[in-house]
Amino acid sequence: MMIKQHVIYPVVFLLFLGLLGCKGNESENEESLPEEFNNPLDVAFGDPFILDDGNGKFYMYGTGAGAKDGFVVYGSEDLKNWDHLGQVFYGNTDDTWSIANFWAPEVYKFDRRYYMFYSADWRVNPENDLENFRIGVAVADSPKGPFVDLKDEPLFDPGYPIIDANVFKDDDGKFYLYYSRACYKHPVDSEIAVWAKEEGLFEEIEESWVYGVELKPDFSGVTGEPVLLLRPPVSMNDQQAEWESRSVSSGEVNRRWTEGSFTFKHGRTYYIMYSANHFGGEHYAVGYATGNSPLGPFEKASNNPVIEKNTETGGVVTGTGHNSVLFSSDGKEMYAVYHGRTQKTGQERLVFIDRMSIDENGKLEVHGPTTSEK
Repeated sequence: MMIKQHVIYPVVFLLFLGLLGCKGNESENEESLPEEFNNPLDVAFGDPFILDDGNGKFYMYGTGAGAKDGFVVYGSEDLKNWDHLGQVFYGNTDDTWSIANFWAPEVYKFDRRYYMFYSADWRVNPENDLENFRIGVAVADSPKGPFVDLKDEPLFDPGYPIIDANVFKDDDGKFYLYYSRACYKHPVDSEIAVWAKEEGLFEEIEESWVYGVELKPDFSGVTGEPVLLLRPPVSMNDQQAEWESRSVSSGEVNRRWTEGSFTFKHGRTYYIMYSANHFGGEHYAVGYATGNSPLGPFEKASNNPVIEKNTETGGVVTGTGHNSVLFSSDGKEMYAVYHGRTQKTGQERLVFIDRMSIDENGKLEVHGPTTSEK
């Protein structure tokens, strides 16, 4: 494959290798990466995440795809053709803290073991909350599982429902967990909330916010207090307000999401990508922010959103969001992995892979959504 642009510095990418396990032969992995993808892929995942296990072996995890109270995995050697390899994690058993709503698994390789961070409803629910999500960690000796919880309780309990775990390892070896506080029981005052009430759309607007916190080295818990990193704009004059509020302004739902985050480092800058709007609707879209430390502060980019529906420009894709990023083995290419819908596939979420780039000014772009459908 022709390599056209250097987008991740080698020393930074080596840190990703230590976490993601991308230690295979570079020439083999390079040759396995196609120039174009058969978007949408024939994989019915939401919240997709791809692990590069080296030597041209890729494993994809996500929400759904027929999993029963847990998660399945797909395998590929070329990122275009994927084989269903079976269920790798089972929750809702007598031995698990998790009972329902298994979402957004991400799997990392560290010290020859595989760690799955995922969201689910917690069995402990004294208030009988409808959304009682927490984050768990399961471990396996193979990317094909079986994954078993590190402990019979969530990673930690911040006192509110949380979803969409993402893990980043910094230059100093420290690990950081990023997650989204769910919208549930979280009404927030803002100018868009006032507007929606005046328009007779909604009495209140609930919001989800992205937080970051340092992880213990053994992934048994967290260190220190979570830090608020991203939230929807308070002012309607904020340049991010229009696209992050489309689910509200269209009358779709009384919630504004900031979720599905993914953090990485490029040079000296930390990038955090995130999704906004209703995951089940057409307005779901992806933006990003940048900062000088893993816990911010982060500033949202002026060219947001970087992934969004293309039906208004003649395309067929909507509902694009909850992305992760896959890096080529030599660090010179990067790919956005996300879910979306098309007019042909209807409401079913399918996986898309599109190229990403960062220019000399730090501007991130995703070159999609692309589709092989006409």
